[in-house]
Amino acid sequence: INAEYMGEGFGPMDRTTHNGVRWSTYLAYLRPILHRSNLTVMKRALVSRVVTDNMRATGIEVHRSRNGPGEVISGKKVILSAGAFGSPHLLMLSGIGEADELAKHNLPVTHHLPGVGHNLQDHLELYIQYRCLKSVSIYDSLKWYNQALIGLQWLMFHTGMGATNHFEAGGFIRSAAGVEHPNLQYHFLPIAVRYDGKGMAGGHSFQAHVGPMRSKSRGKLWLQSADPAAHPLLRFNYMSHPEDWQEFRAGIRHTRELFQQPAFRELCGEELNPGPRVQSEAELDEFITRGVESAYHPCGTCKMGSDATAVVDGHTSVHGIENLHVVDSSIMPTIASGNLNAPTIMIAEKAADLLLGTPEPPTPVPVWIAKDWQTTQRSQVPQ
Repeated sequence: INAEYMGEGFGPMDRTTHNGVRWSTYLAYLRPILHRSNLTVMKRALVSRVVTDNMRATGIEVHRSRNGPGEVISGKKVILSAGAFGSPHLLMLSGIGEADELAKHNLPVTHHLPGVGHNLQDHLELYIQYRCLKSVSIYDSLKWYNQALIGLQWLMFHTGMGATNHFEAGGFIRSAAGVEHPNLQYHFLPIAVRYDGKGMAGGHSFQAHVGPMRSKSRGKLWLQSADPAAHPLLRFNYMSHPEDWQEFRAGIRHTRELFQQPAFRELCGEELNPGPRVQSEAELDEFITRGVESAYHPCGTCKMGSDATAVVDGHTSVHGIENLHVVDSSIMPTIASGNLNAPTIMIAEKAADLLLGTPEPPTPVPVWIAKDWQTTQRSQVPQ
């Protein structure tokens, strides 16, 4: 949500959709330049390590097939953009990480960098679901015969119900007085259903997804083995900080209050999930434990900074290794207060300027903060 004057409240969601198609970074950035002679795209290739020489990155080792031989590709700079799981995994496979952890897998230590794989963060969310009193949800669109027509319309024209993800409204609020800027995010969906399509409520319904934006819980990633094809091991440590529980309880209560407002009077029926009987702190915690899900926003495992646990500096360079950069969500020191797609694209745009030596000068951007944030949970009138 890009509010004109404030980032607190509700409104239409900005989405990366163009002409009815989810506009990925491949479609927006890579596909238009595939013809360039200085660009080679290798499909289904596995990068097994960064090649270094005397604390300088000189290239990568690539396997064109899973069991094929390694091929070293040299370059002036190496940029890892494998995400919050892939980038730290590749650094560790290259001998860059916590020395004791690398030794467990008989990997030679290129550079002891203890922060690699640590500081893992994510967003969690819950579904608060209601019966809809009017036939205005997308329930009818999910019937098999309508799905076929919707799919055909999208395939032919990229229009209609198939040209949207239906998360078209959302919001950001503060959970309590004393929170300076919004720490709870909402996504609104005009049907009550899980992300995986299961558990759909019969009949017309709707739901709000709500979750904390800046959890203080921290996890880590580490090697399963020295085999590059073996996935790394993850421990998110979800809900390990007491503030996570406080913010989720507040989110449930604020959502209930939201749907009792006059604007929803003709739409909002019975509460389906968690249900009106779930009221006490213990009952809310049981619902949170049972229903919380990842929003798929992992980050932080190669954090930017200058302390002992930082992996990259302010120019995305890996500490202690020349010509090696990380450019993806893993370099976020703390998770963004919102979805990660746009911030990650922004990181890449900024890194491109830095690597090319053409950085834009900083532009001051005013951030709206409620004047009474220390004493009230919400402001009645924009200030």
